[in-house]
Amino acid sequence: MVLNRRERTIHHDFFYNLPRYLSHHPLMVFNNTRVFPAKLRARMKNTGRTVELLLTREISPNLWEAMIKGLNRLKEGTEFNFAHSDVKGKFLERVGDRGRIAFEGADNVRTVLGTLAEMPLPPYIRREPDRDARLTQMDYHRYQTVYAEKEGAIAAPTAGLHFTPEVMAQIEKEGADLAFITLHVGPGTFQPIRVENPALHRMESEYFEISGKTWKQLVQAKKKGQSILAIGSTSTRTLESVDLNHPHPQGQSGWTGHYIYPGYTFKLVGQMLTNFHLPRSTLLLMVSAFAGTELIRKAYQEAIREQYRFFSYGDAMLIL
Repeated sequence: MVLNRRERTIHHDFFYNLPRYLSHHPLMVFNNTRVFPAKLRARMKNTGRTVELLLTREISPNLWEAMIKGLNRLKEGTEFNFAHSDVKGKFLERVGDRGRIAFEGADNVRTVLGTLAEMPLPPYIRREPDRDARLTQMDYHRYQTVYAEKEGAIAAPTAGLHFTPEVMAQIEKEGADLAFITLHVGPGTFQPIRVENPALHRMESEYFEISGKTWKQLVQAKKKGQSILAIGSTSTRTLESVDLNHPHPQGQSGWTGHYIYPGYTFKLVGQMLTNFHLPRSTLLLMVSAFAGTELIRKAYQEAIREQYRFFSYGDAMLIL
């Protein structure tokens, strides 16, 4: 779907025709984070009960923060075993809605996650523990953008999943400039809004990096009035988290909990490519802030009528 804010029009097209909409030669900014295998199925040593862990943050080698199903029932000191592995885990303590897990049996558990863990697909994509190896390999390949580079995300920046090497080549041929930033997608991106007043919601911070090369591209684009097209909500949030008026020739990195909702004035992003998002999500509020609540509501009604696909492997919306 192509949404034109100025003309307030909605147009339907195929994603491979994206280059047709780049005649204004924008600077396209992609999030090159790479998803790592973060989902673990473990068995409690004493009871044999299955426990599912989603690693969310590495505190130090072999010490991780994790989302744990059944966290309320776990006792400190509970030990875990993992199938076909000498790696062991121990539940140390609860911190908020997460648990801290200490691993042993490997110098650094991160180096063995490729064989120990699964890709952290969204919960609505179901995979059985005994699924065949071919499906596992497909998940490793498909739940990753073609330009993924820096490992650290527990979810793919889904707007980027639409791009193929052929589309990327065509985009450059049409004259668009490409730039890459990194935001390691974490729980903050997907935390639902649970408060009545959305302004009171607080985003959980996620780590980002902008290289010196990309910083220079952004500064030059702003200086010459080149439009910046953010690929995905994570790229948008990262770009809107920084201030180009403060020089950072070596680039910038840090943690951002930047929260964008209606009423926000965008500083850098001029166009956006994004997927279709769910109610009560910060992602839906972001696109509403960008295109206007009324126009987004109209676009979503149209998407439902036309049977667009939502969720991670869903369809895309280009907002001009």
